[in-house]
Amino acid sequence: MTAAARSRKTRPPRLDPLAFIRENTRLAPVPSQPDIRIHMAHEATGLWRIAEGSDPPPPYWAFPWAGGLALARYVADHPEIVRSRRILDLGTGSGLVAIAAMKQGAASALAGDVDPYAVAAATLNAAANDVAITVTGRDLTGGPPPAVDVVLVGDLFYEAALAARVARFLDGCLAAGIEVLVGDPHRAYLPLERLRLIAEYAVPDVGDVEGRTPRPGAVFAFVAAVNGG
Repeated sequence: MTAAARSRKTRPPRLDPLAFIRENTRLAPVPSQPDIRIHMAHEATGLWRIAEGSDPPPPYWAFPWAGGLALARYVADHPEIVRSRRILDLGTGSGLVAIAAMKQGAASALAGDVDPYAVAAATLNAAANDVAITVTGRDLTGGPPPAVDVVLVGDLFYEAALAARVARFLDGCLAAGIEVLVGDPHRAYLPLERLRLIAEYAVPDVGDVEGRTPRPGAVFAFVAAVNGG
């Protein structure tokens, strides 16, 4: 038996994302948005202990994130932002923001995330809330913006390289005449010089599996750079 064959034989079987999510989460109301239910981690599963580099990857899609919760609340409070408009939920995670947009009358919602488990979670969560969204696993930040009217971006400014790539993509969105809203609890790489605060909510954040510790989740309009700088 070759080394490659032995490696294939000893490697654990690849998990099915849909089955993994069903077995390791529970469908529960979203903190601060109880009309939406998503598959979330809870204390009994130990799901949050999954380490970097593991298969599956860290389950960011299974926790409430402050920026996404703030965006979902803002959409519920201001449905005119999404009503009859085409929406992109960039870095969708659980699909929460896309689902919130569809529940408020969006014409369509494209939910993008490079994590295949997030793609599966968003698909399951949309079905659980009786809304139709389109979910993609492509990295949308590497190309031109899709044909949408509004981009909603929750919690994508937690790493320097990712934040820079997202900001470049959002600049392309603005150039194409697309409105951009960002939800974030003031993470380290948030480009505050490009943001105009429009709302703030007290919401839980990622890792708070029981939703007990609110923190400020802000909603911003992403604006063009002054003098192109």
